[in-house]
Amino acid sequence: IPSKMADACLDVPTIKKLDQATVNRIAAGEVIHRPANALKELLENSIDAGSTQISVLAKDGGLKLLQVTDDGHGIRKDDLAIAVERFTTSKLQNYEDLSSIQTFGFRGEALASMSHVAHLSLTTMVADSPCAYRAHYSDSIMVPPPDGGPAEPRPCAGVKGTIVTIEDMFYNVPSRRKALKNPSEEYHKIVEVVGRYSIRYPHIAFTCKRAGENSADVRTPGTGVSLDGIRCIHGPAVAKELLELKARNEDLNVSVEGHISNANYSSKRLTLILFINGRLVECGPIRKAVEQAYASCLPKGSHPFVYLSLTFPPQNLDVNVHPTKQEVRFLDEEQVVDFIQAEIDRHLVDANGSRVFYTQTLLPGTASLDDAKNKDAEEEEAMAAAAAAAA
Repeated sequence: IPSKMADACLDVPTIKKLDQATVNRIAAGEVIHRPANALKELLENSIDAGSTQISVLAKDGGLKLLQVTDDGHGIRKDDLAIAVERFTTSKLQNYEDLSSIQTFGFRGEALASMSHVAHLSLTTMVADSPCAYRAHYSDSIMVPPPDGGPAEPRPCAGVKGTIVTIEDMFYNVPSRRKALKNPSEEYHKIVEVVGRYSIRYPHIAFTCKRAGENSADVRTPGTGVSLDGIRCIHGPAVAKELLELKARNEDLNVSVEGHISNANYSSKRLTLILFINGRLVECGPIRKAVEQAYASCLPKGSHPFVYLSLTFPPQNLDVNVHPTKQEVRFLDEEQVVDFIQAEIDRHLVDANGSRVFYTQTLLPGTASLDDAKNKDAEEEEAMAAAAAAAA
């Protein structure tokens, strides 16, 4: 028996501390699921930088190449050494700042995560710099450029702003790379993310195209009008059927604005574009409320187009609940959702009185529908009488 007990003790696994490279790669997988996740983080960095133009270039669905170029304020040369390290950020000084955070980024994890699963480089220039600088990174550390040289920022030609280049995403995570085997699908998700941000930030001119292509799949004018963005992304047929929604609830301290489709519009799937305090997020309760609001005015199996942008005081919002910041929590969630559904209901009730029914003018000499129905009825009666006589 003692021998068996000793053998059992030998079978108990030993707890070991993971090496830092493994830890970083696991953490990166939580933040960067696919190219579209990386793009969302990069777009938010560009918006935080005050950009008015953002261009996205992708190859093989962003797996081979994903590049974001902006005209924002750039990164200072002295900051490039630590710009990609985990938990380095210009947007947060201490934990208490989270209660009043106004920017998208705050953790300092996004660029670090990208450097753990891809080859990352930054080319950036600030307004008072005589030139741009380019730096290359791997595993959060600045590394020598591919053509050799010291691991430090290298002067180069450029303009104010930043170019983030990500190459060979998930080259060292083969299981993730195999799971993302459809480049066309990944590119479609990239286009979708760019399109959604272009609607929320219409003052920014967005472009998105495949590498090697001359024409862009997304090109917005940056006019400052959300409806122009919707028209560019989803087409004029959708834009002309939209109702503007704008409301505020003082008791809940929340504002909502956006565009929702009227009762004339329907689609096979729901399009819900939801931003909360400027962040592209998902919210199951709001999604359900939207579906319920349209259930009484759309045929079964039909769905609306809804773009909503909610604004809360920062202290009423918890953005630190998901690694990708794709979900948020806010105070009085049930009441807020009820408020949103009530506003959609109110707008749809007003719009129901303006539903479009198409008519056609009869040509002279053409029988009306009522005349045709009467004639059909007379013919049926005559046929019935003839059948009775024959019997």
